[in-house]
Amino acid sequence: MPMSWGVETVEEKRKVFAERVMSHERSKSALCREYGISRKTGYKWLARYKAGETMSDRSRAPHRSPRKTGKATEEAILTIRREHPALGAKKIKRLLENRGESAPAYSTINTILHRHGLITPEASEAATPYVRFEKSHPNEMWQADFKGHFAMIDGQRCHPLTILDDHSRYCLCIDAKENERYEGTKDSFARVFELYGLPDTLLCDNGNPWGTSQSVGYTRLEVDLMNLGILPIHCRPRHPQTQGKEERFNGTLKRECLRYRSHENMAHAQRDFDEYRRFYNNERPHHALGLATPATRFYESHRRLPERIEEWTYGTGIQTRKIKPSGYLTFGGQGYFLSEAFGGLTVGLMEDPDHRGVFTVVYRQFGIAKISVNDRVVIARKAFRR
Repeated sequence: MPMSWGVETVEEKRKVFAERVMSHERSKSALCREYGISRKTGYKWLARYKAGETMSDRSRAPHRSPRKTGKATEEAILTIRREHPALGAKKIKRLLENRGESAPAYSTINTILHRHGLITPEASEAATPYVRFEKSHPNEMWQADFKGHFAMIDGQRCHPLTILDDHSRYCLCIDAKENERYEGTKDSFARVFELYGLPDTLLCDNGNPWGTSQSVGYTRLEVDLMNLGILPIHCRPRHPQTQGKEERFNGTLKRECLRYRSHENMAHAQRDFDEYRRFYNNERPHHALGLATPATRFYESHRRLPERIEEWTYGTGIQTRKIKPSGYLTFGGQGYFLSEAFGGLTVGLMEDPDHRGVFTVVYRQFGIAKISVNDRVVIARKAFRR
């Protein structure tokens, strides 16, 4: 019966086999049959024994592997991953290609990351692409929000304000703010409008400074936007997914920037944000763009920021009223609250031809409310382009 080759004693058995052949105890063929090996294998172990070589199995890997990833390429992959821990294999590959460097297959990059312990369940989830709707061209809609605030080393809290173009995912702004109030937000928008022009629509959240005033009406920021011909719209309350791209971007900012850095103060945070925005727009491949960069899909708006706001003429057939500082519109002897933000401004009223006694309140080219003079109530308060 052939002798079994136990894993633990295989080297000793091969050595014994060779010694028995050398002692002419039995013929080579008989010993090969006894050990259950071919004559070719028997001669191989005998030759190794005579040459004083090891009797253990040798690696079957070729001495040279022309398809093996070079050390320089592997180090480039690891450098990108360590600098940007949330980037997956596809984005790393595209980054290398964009830099004119050699890039192996996705699977090879994944293997390298696994081998160096750089793939975690969190990183895998972060690299999973999301498929969402998008506007047909840049500047058709921007999205804006405040990323959740965080503490800095100096004890202050930083509130990052982010603005994103819906079509291209181009990041127009990451501004480090001390708070989420109107004044600082307005300054950032003024700078961004000066740089990139005006969008048609701005999608934002419902809290201050975006969508609520002191007494539940329009905010000053919304009125500022309408003065520039920008329609402010809001995500549904408790439905942040409406701002999917903005929410996704804020999550990306947290994973790729905030998680791995500490910030000494506001100025330090702003420098870091500026550098990350440059990388995000110009280098980082984006799954939703077919691994192109946002900068390749974005262009400035043809609608430029005006030097001053022109007075609006409502035209014939529209009754006009000036809003009181308290935010009330007086019409037909009844007061209708709109917002303190409209205080001192002039609005128009247009009767609905299909519903007698129902009037649309308009501000410039936007409808801002509907009122019923019969019931003496505001029946709707939502901006729309008319």
